[in-house]
Amino acid sequence: MRFFHLSDLHIGLKLLNRDLYEDQAYILRQIVQRVREERPDAVVIAGDIYDKAVPSAEAVELFDRFIGELAEASPETAIMAISGNHDSAPRLDCYRGILARQHLYMIGRPPQREDEYIERVTLRDDWGPVHFYLLPFVKPSMVKAITGTDENGNNLSYDRSVRRLLGRERVDVGERNVLVSHQFYLPAGTDAGQVERMSSEIRTIGNIDQIGADVLSPFDYAALGHIHKPMTVGDERFRYCGTPLACSVDEAGQSKAIVAVELGEKGAVPRISFIPLTPLRAVRVLRGGLEEVLRQSCDDYVSVRLTDRVDHDIFDMKERLRLAFPYLLEIRRENLRSAEYTAELSEEQETDPYALCLAFLGETSEEERELLREVFASAEKAERS
Repeated sequence: MRFFHLSDLHIGLKLLNRDLYEDQAYILRQIVQRVREERPDAVVIAGDIYDKAVPSAEAVELFDRFIGELAEASPETAIMAISGNHDSAPRLDCYRGILARQHLYMIGRPPQREDEYIERVTLRDDWGPVHFYLLPFVKPSMVKAITGTDENGNNLSYDRSVRRLLGRERVDVGERNVLVSHQFYLPAGTDAGQVERMSSEIRTIGNIDQIGADVLSPFDYAALGHIHKPMTVGDERFRYCGTPLACSVDEAGQSKAIVAVELGEKGAVPRISFIPLTPLRAVRVLRGGLEEVLRQSCDDYVSVRLTDRVDHDIFDMKERLRLAFPYLLEIRRENLRSAEYTAELSEEQETDPYALCLAFLGETSEEERELLREVFASAEKAERS
């Protein structure tokens, strides 16, 4: 059984007010081409199809075209998609039953009544059945009719809610099982603060949405969405594939790929490979002096970090940078003097405001030092009076 694992398409996203429609269309065409070439048994999209709960008409049209091209490229491939925290669950659930007859499983809402269970899709190969459990993004309030509340009538935690949902499924561990889920899973003993998160992700205060990754143990593979950087969760079989396209500047330099998973017989370690995705325009961070940066002119999305000590004419600087970088995202100024503030100070200097200021400023001229002495003298005189 071979399937492709994708997530976090975020169709409709803007990168610092840059419209990514053309870039997203380009990367989705690459995915279609890989499906046409390799004919996987399934394509799994683990949530955050859209960037907003109410997507634009252009975003809906782009996803509609993507699904249509996937189905045309490999008619026998099952397509499975769940909602993420950015998606509207009811919108994704529309025509759910009818679409399933076309081997397209769009699951927006988790089970919410006692007689409802996690959507399960079963595919078969030479080794028998493979059960895909499609669990959309879950908030405790969504499922409390099933999971119950605590002794004070409050919603359960994310962790307890998901555990109860999965516990009632009675997963047959004698057969092969895949979980598709969009949540924040953490390995045992890992602090949420240790996980590198991208600025494009929505995070909860206090990381209250974290779920212990041990709950994934009944599954042969967990196709996870929500974290934008590719990473595993305590086990090679449980992984976030990351975004197919950079969604923020702090994803600059990340390698993006489709995760291709091959399941053999029960008990065999899944074979995992990566199919690289090449963006129309990369996201780059260029750091240095103005003239040094300008020499790196390109058509990528660029965040410029200027390190010049001298001030530039702001209008001239912006114009020159925009000419060199047609897809300029932002311009930041980095003060080199502040970086030198880490120089070691003696105990006496640490209590001397003048010495502290000199250490903070770094290299200074005699004229600047004299001006600083006058400032402190004036301040001391004012304080005495």
